[in-house]
Amino acid sequence: MSAALEVSGVSKSFGGVRALSLCDLQVEEGTIAGLIGPNGSGKTTLFNVVTGYERIRQGEVHFRGRRITNSPPDTVFKLGLGRTFQLTRIFARLTVMENMLVATQHREGWLRSMLHSPHAPGERRRALELLEFVGLAAARDKPAGVLSYGQQRLLEFAYILVADPQVILLDEPASGVNLTLIEQLADRIRDCNAEGRTFLVVEHNMEFVMGLCDKVTVMHQGRTIMSGAPEEVRAHPDVLDAYLGGDFPRADELAGA
Repeated sequence: MSAALEVSGVSKSFGGVRALSLCDLQVEEGTIAGLIGPNGSGKTTLFNVVTGYERIRQGEVHFRGRRITNSPPDTVFKLGLGRTFQLTRIFARLTVMENMLVATQHREGWLRSMLHSPHAPGERRRALELLEFVGLAAARDKPAGVLSYGQQRLLEFAYILVADPQVILLDEPASGVNLTLIEQLADRIRDCNAEGRTFLVVEHNMEFVMGLCDKVTVMHQGRTIMSGAPEEVRAHPDVLDAYLGGDFPRADELAGA
């Protein structure tokens, strides 16, 4: 299986603080991969390095075999990589539909600004299809700011799908989201994956990660310390004791529950 995303020997410091230390990561095409670890382990910094929001002096990043080390975000996104952020980045005063149409402007870029053309019917139709996909079509005329936090997460997910990315990085998508919407989001991720999209998910909700991902990588102190199937990670004593906390159930405990 070919790699959609490869990170090799990446280090990143902020002043005297080492956020990433010779970090390695590989995400195979067509999979849903998880990235976990305690706060401060470097997960979001790694996302920022991959997507060009942070520059590095050591290490390499490759996207589908192409070197993208220190490429700016616009370049990375045009290659087919999309991402969300820890805090949702939506336009609260715009309607849900207007948020989606802003995404189409970002995709069209300079050509739309030159032509000053109105949104084509096809763009509105696509935006509505994506809103229906995430269950927000009925709220299309509401200001995005009145949506629940979970609905805003779903809107952000629909927003990045406008550009049709083939690899998607999700930064804590289940954080602050109720159980019903978490399950809805997981279903939408699986649907996109079934269409061929690859995912890398950073998340503190361990049950969400373990139930969704094909492979889980664990980070600690800026390094990736292990990668494996969810059941392998769940059963690994070092991971359980040092990084997931004592309240996280072991595989044998779950089996006997």
